[in-house]
Amino acid sequence: MSEEFIDYVMELLGPFGTVRTRRMFGGYGVYLDGLMFAIVSQDTLYLKADEMNRVEFEQAGCEIFAYARMGKRATLNFFQAPGEAMESAELMLPWARTAYAAALRANAKKQVAGQAQAARKLAQAKAQVTASAARPAKPAQKRSAKETPATRPAGRKAVRRKPARPARPVKRGKRAG
Repeated sequence: MSEEFIDYVMELLGPFGTVRTRRMFGGYGVYLDGLMFAIVSQDTLYLKADEMNRVEFEQAGCEIFAYARMGKRATLNFFQAPGEAMESAELMLPWARTAYAAALRANAKKQVAGQAQAARKLAQAKAQVTASAARPAKPAQKRSAKETPATRPAGRKAVRRKPARPARPVKRGKRAG
């Protein structure tokens, strides 16, 4: 992958905003405001797509991003940028906008899914607390004072505790002084 192509992509997307690139998996991710909306792989720019803008890319004759994964063909929701859009920043701008909008929608879905998962975990935790509170407590078993490790029933863990110390009486009165 040539650095010149990355520079050209950055120039094309310049009017869209402060775009940054980050190396990843032998290519580059293209980000705006922390959201990846494009990929550069093998000197080709791919833009983010979803169910809302996929038809636009298909009508323009754009190919979907595909790669080999464990001997099989895998695809991502990124489509090759149209050839005419690669010629000027003005023609690229609407395509960059639609790709960024798809990235925003995908991010919103992730946040909603994360909130739903957190709510499920909280509900499960509350259910466990409620269920444990509903169970009757086991009565405490008293041990005889003479029970020693040798006479203790099998399976009980040996715990040595210091004998309880009686509280010292507090002396009150006048201090010598």
